[in-house]
Amino acid sequence: MTAPLTIGNDVRPGRTPSGSDPLPRWNLHWVLWSGVVGAAALAAVLGLVFPGDRPPGAPLVVAGGAAVALTVVVAGQLARIRFRLGRGTAHVSWGEAAFIVAFVLVPPGWLPATTLLGATAVFFLLSQIGEARPPLEALWIAASLTLGATAGAVVASSIADQSGVPSGRLAVALAAGAATSQLVMFGVGTLLLFADRDRLLRVSLRQAARGKAPVFVGNVLVGLGVVTLLDAPWWLLGAPAVFWFLQRTYRYHLRGEHDRRTWAAFARAVAALPQPTQRQVVEAGLSGAVEIFAARRVEVDVLAPGGERHRRSLDAPGWEAMAADRTGPVVTKSMTVGRTPMGSLSVWLPDTTVPLAGDESVLSAYGDALAGAVHDVAAHERLFRLEARMARDLVHDPVTGLVNRSALLADGDTLLRSQDRDQQVAVLLLDLTKFSEVNRTLGHRAGDEVLALVAQRLLDLSRAGDLVARFGDDEFAVFVPAVAALASSATPLSETPNPLPWAMRRARELVDGVSQPMEVSGVRLVIEGAVGVAVGPASHADMAELVRRAALALGEAKSQQTVVAAYDSSRDVSSTDHLAMLADFRDALEADDELMIVMQPAVDLKTGMPTGVEALARWRHPRRGQLSPAVFISGVEDSQLLGAFTRYVLDRSLAAAADWSSHGVDLPVSVNVSARTLLDATFPSQVAHMLRRHRLPADTLVLEITESVAVSERGTVDQVLAALRESGVQLSVDDFGTGYSSLAFVTRVPVDEIKVDRSFVDQMIDSPAAEAVVRGAVELGERLGVRVVAEGVETAEQRAALIAMGCSSAQGYHFCRPLPPDRIVGALRRLAETADRARIVPLRADDAS
Repeated sequence: MTAPLTIGNDVRPGRTPSGSDPLPRWNLHWVLWSGVVGAAALAAVLGLVFPGDRPPGAPLVVAGGAAVALTVVVAGQLARIRFRLGRGTAHVSWGEAAFIVAFVLVPPGWLPATTLLGATAVFFLLSQIGEARPPLEALWIAASLTLGATAGAVVASSIADQSGVPSGRLAVALAAGAATSQLVMFGVGTLLLFADRDRLLRVSLRQAARGKAPVFVGNVLVGLGVVTLLDAPWWLLGAPAVFWFLQRTYRYHLRGEHDRRTWAAFARAVAALPQPTQRQVVEAGLSGAVEIFAARRVEVDVLAPGGERHRRSLDAPGWEAMAADRTGPVVTKSMTVGRTPMGSLSVWLPDTTVPLAGDESVLSAYGDALAGAVHDVAAHERLFRLEARMARDLVHDPVTGLVNRSALLADGDTLLRSQDRDQQVAVLLLDLTKFSEVNRTLGHRAGDEVLALVAQRLLDLSRAGDLVARFGDDEFAVFVPAVAALASSATPLSETPNPLPWAMRRARELVDGVSQPMEVSGVRLVIEGAVGVAVGPASHADMAELVRRAALALGEAKSQQTVVAAYDSSRDVSSTDHLAMLADFRDALEADDELMIVMQPAVDLKTGMPTGVEALARWRHPRRGQLSPAVFISGVEDSQLLGAFTRYVLDRSLAAAADWSSHGVDLPVSVNVSARTLLDATFPSQVAHMLRRHRLPADTLVLEITESVAVSERGTVDQVLAALRESGVQLSVDDFGTGYSSLAFVTRVPVDEIKVDRSFVDQMIDSPAAEAVVRGAVELGERLGVRVVAEGVETAEQRAALIAMGCSSAQGYHFCRPLPPDRIVGALRRLAETADRARIVPLRADDAS
């Protein structure tokens, strides 16, 4: 048997779980039980033998008083308030009032026997109404009450006088005796509790003592009041109302104390629920439930998102055997958050016949709080994992698992700052050759597998301290923070002034390792690559600059179709100038005085009359001076500035044509057009709009097309050219003879003019091959019925040779240098004035000579 809880004048021991250290505790319990019962029996016998020094009354009065005292004791124990405290049952009775009244009615020595007899009668009556207790338990309670009454009688007798007359001294004696009785019973219970080693029951005992204090005061006052009114029995008729009122007051008081303790424990338990992990939340929830409900066992069943259940339980100290013997009342609460099930909370309540009506509401509230905590920590854990995955994805490539470009730049800069200032570092930038063919042939999944295999090979080839990253679609980078490690251990860096050869050798090792055969999707294949190498001291470089240099070197390797190339600073200047030039060119398009249009006439070789004017672009750079088209045109054609530049040249050229037309000179103007311009389906409408704005007929404009480029995207180009011809715009093939498809182009696209490239005109006097090309172009023009213009004529000998071949027109410094638009009208008039008065050959095919 375990320790009892002593409240008022009644005790009830708890139940000892089987299998928990039975022999030592059983012996100790028997010693205490035997001692208490024996002491109670001895006190009852001695009290009857030595009743005290109070003067005895008549036998009938004494017998009546004893009967009344016994009745009071029985009534005081029966009129009890029973409730659960901790894991046991606590009773609050009128024991103090019964003690005081009985002390006055019978000799002090009779109180132990009266109490023992009254307690026995109470247990007999309780057994008749279905509340029977085990005999040993009933005997223990009766003995505890008897010992308390004995001690109280001794203290009260030592203080009170022998007259038995109500007085202040007697009141003090009775109050002291009642207090002594309670202290003895609490002391007996405490001994057994310590023997039972039940921490929670000891806590419950302290709580019971606090709850008992106001009840004790009330009972003493009631007892003293009844004693005072014994001489006026008519006033005692109002005692039942007083008793009823106090009984209700006690009930509310004890219930309020219990609720206060429960909700205080609830607040502490809920405050402890927020924890960093779900396991810690569940453990805190188990401990909190044990404290709140004084539970023997608590079990939490957590439902994982995938449907898996995780069950954890906690047995209260002294009740570990419940894991195998789950008997007693159990309450289960389903835990939900909104409509999301989170699991369940099961609480094994103390084995008691006094259920607490508020347990279910408290359990429901606690279950909701625990469900919310489990849900919150699960959400936080998911958010933490998501943030961790996002943080990793920000710096790692999802296909290969390597760090990405931003991570390499950041980590590389950190390594650079940690290196010795003179330490040489290197960046090796690897590009896989023809990797796109893998995606097209085997699919992107196979391409990802290839990338993963390449990444693993690079990791295998890397050395301690190297950083391997995936830069883009098929680009990888290896940062070597210590180039000295590339050299032989017998050759220190101090004896290797140029670390570039070591870096180049390492680059070739990477290419050789990556290009080993691999099998992907059942296909055996070889992936080759090219590497750009950039080397520099740690004190004079950052990662972004090293990567830029390695990229330039990689571009050089790919353009020269070599495996490995090193960074060349001389090529870097042109590259940076190219980037800067595009930015400057954008500004030039918005300025009024940087881009210029100059005009160079074409003349009839026989008469010298002007037959047309070609518009040429020039750039007066604010820092670099005047630039020819050869310097900037190629960069503009590959940029987004091409459209704006084309519209600028067309607008200025047509404005100049409109000006000389207003002066009576009726000549077409030729403008060069890039192949990318002919890929714009809206270009014909743009040309038509400009012609209307300058009020010029369509045949005033001649568009010169470089045939070697214009053959790309044949379908789109042919549609644009057809639309231009249909509108009346003339077409000219520029640089004829330099492309690989001259004949195919002029037979596919109807043109109005063929312009022989200046390279053949310059060499035709001394080179039979160049002469044959020029002669062939002239004869082709005659057969096709188109105008042939020879470019770059600078000497009379060249002019004579062209006339002998039958070429109709030419342009070059021999006739006129390029002039600004404001001077071209005068130049055209002078050409006309000095020429023979023959008919000017028009540029249209049907009028060609």
